[in-house]
Amino acid sequence: MASIPRDSIFDSSLALLKEGNTFIYNRCKKLNSDIFETRLLLKKTVCIQGKEAAKAFYKEGRFTRQGAIPKSVLWSLQDEGSVATLNDEAHHQRKAMFMSMMTQAAIEKLLQHTAHHWQQAIGNWKTKDKVVLLPELEKIICAAVCQWIGIKLTAEETASRSKEIGAMIDGAGSVGWRNWRGLFWRRRTEKWLQRCILKTRNGEFQPEQNSPLFIIAFFKDENGQQLDTDIAAVELLNIVRPTVAVARYILFCAFALQQYPQCRRNVCNTADYADYFVQEVRRFYPFFPFVGGIVRQPFSWQGYDFTPGLRVLLDIYGSNRDPREWDRPTCFKPERFAQRTDDSYTFIPQGGGDVLFNHRCAGEWITTALMKQAVLILTQLRYQVVTSGVELLLHRMPAVLSPEFTITHVNTIHED
Repeated sequence: MASIPRDSIFDSSLALLKEGNTFIYNRCKKLNSDIFETRLLLKKTVCIQGKEAAKAFYKEGRFTRQGAIPKSVLWSLQDEGSVATLNDEAHHQRKAMFMSMMTQAAIEKLLQHTAHHWQQAIGNWKTKDKVVLLPELEKIICAAVCQWIGIKLTAEETASRSKEIGAMIDGAGSVGWRNWRGLFWRRRTEKWLQRCILKTRNGEFQPEQNSPLFIIAFFKDENGQQLDTDIAAVELLNIVRPTVAVARYILFCAFALQQYPQCRRNVCNTADYADYFVQEVRRFYPFFPFVGGIVRQPFSWQGYDFTPGLRVLLDIYGSNRDPREWDRPTCFKPERFAQRTDDSYTFIPQGGGDVLFNHRCAGEWITTALMKQAVLILTQLRYQVVTSGVELLLHRMPAVLSPEFTITHVNTIHED
């Protein structure tokens, strides 16, 4: 079998922290290869990139997520016993539970809640000297998704919970203080959700039967048993937290509308352009750079052997910029999606493969719906961007804008 190209550094952990989203992309480009071997935290790791790599990675049964990422990241993003750590029939049943919540009617209900909280937030923004956008967006989404799952928050609770969840998201790809802070808040949030599960099971809470809180509280696994209270809380958080994380994509939408004024005009004047714009934001602005797996079944790909126990990272950032699949991939071009058909392996901002059976994000439809709603709202607002020189920090995981994106003089167009 062929020898896998290797990174020149003995252990690339520090390089990963320094380069962040571009780590795999940079090395694949330097080595002129879709695959290379390195060490991360002293463990042999193979990194792969591109459409064919995604097809190999998402073939059912080949990989497990268990042990694929450091515990600190797992605890920030998922946790032990969650759907992302399961395999085979256990994963299929738990994933089906999540997908049962992703009906069009359910998504429309979430959008209705979000629209209400957008309206309230904009009313408050009009009275403020300036608005730091990300925490405000996180409050909007947090209030809406909690209402959607069956828990209505007060304004004070929204401010507190959104801050906790925002810290989890911000600390997921870091070491040190940011990660520790996120893990601290995660435990507090899980305790709150455990109480909500228990109150639902004993009848103190009576959410609607099609609400996520009810569905998760009374879901039975492949053995006919209800989930342990702590696991049920984890899965409930695995709806709330990634939905609040969509606020970062919405922030990138606002940034792109400022960076590319023609896009703002096109959203207002061209049918379907908002859909193209949202997809290009997801392709162009990364949330997390890669997804990891541990080989379960031996296989060969492009002349290389993959043996059980091997850790593999699939490059999301680089795959979404592959020049073999994308025309001028480093340019922001929403129009590219006008003629593009859905591809589960080329366009993978939230994972690839079959959403029903693979470890692809169950909430992808929610993500695009919330982003489109936000874009249509933002293009109906007048505001000034206070901060200058804002740039995307790709070395941060998740990526972040610096300095913080701040707006002022907020008003709706019809009130100008």
